[in-house]
Amino acid sequence: MEREIKYQGKIATTEEVEFIKTFIAEHPDYSRRKISEELCKQWNWVQCNGALRDMFCRGYLLCLDRAGYITLPPKKCSPNNPLSNRRMPLDVDVDQESFYADIGEIKPVEIRQVRRSADEKLFNSLVARLHYLGYCHPVGEHLKYLIFLQGRPIACFSWSSAPRHIGCRDKYIGWTAEVRRKNLQLIAYNSRFLIVPWVHISCLGSHLLGQMARVLPEDWQRRYNHPIYYLETFVDTERFKGICYKAANWQHIGYTTGRGKNDQTHKVNRSIKAVLGYPLRKNFREVLQDG
Repeated sequence: MEREIKYQGKIATTEEVEFIKTFIAEHPDYSRRKISEELCKQWNWVQCNGALRDMFCRGYLLCLDRAGYITLPPKKCSPNNPLSNRRMPLDVDVDQESFYADIGEIKPVEIRQVRRSADEKLFNSLVARLHYLGYCHPVGEHLKYLIFLQGRPIACFSWSSAPRHIGCRDKYIGWTAEVRRKNLQLIAYNSRFLIVPWVHISCLGSHLLGQMARVLPEDWQRRYNHPIYYLETFVDTERFKGICYKAANWQHIGYTTGRGKNDQTHKVNRSIKAVLGYPLRKNFREVLQDG
């Protein structure tokens, strides 16, 4: 190959490209979708829950096609992509009456996983309206939570697949690049955390983070058929101090580079954020370093 082709951390090899070219030539009647599905089966590209990694494979093939290394058959159709054509979440009415209480007065809260449930629209609406980053549909493995108190939603959490490479985190864990690619799925990333502004309860954030650390691993195992051993998040220090995370015993690991995951310029193009982590097991390094 004349130049290295990388797609979502995977590097294409000459042998793999030649195999794909031969496979396409031997099955001239296969559609792009059929090619992707069959390659996933041959290479055992499956998720932990048994589903084929079809979307990853399709993206990988398209990347090779655009680079000129393979030639995919013409598209047979262009189905509607619900992700690319996704509308902003609609507003959902919710009781915004101010609520004041002490932390000892609110136990227990109800933690409800709402992905693919009737309450997901409420979650999306609250995050879109009230979180400073707005709503962004998660990609990959992810779960969404609404926290209820006396029937009223008071907080939102979303957890998703971890970013592929965070220098300070990778150094903290001590894994190699190869092991990181294999075990990255064992980390969950807290992509959104919102306490609705009309709720005023001291220490609520750290209390909820502690609750989530107990609930999330079981839900993740049940949904995706694999464990998680470590949680992480970013805190924009120009806006926040991350006090609730620190009070919940999350550890400050370092800082992002401010360049983003697809940077090609090696120049800062966004705010630098603090990286915080929370081990779910004492031997988290041992299990994450296991190649």
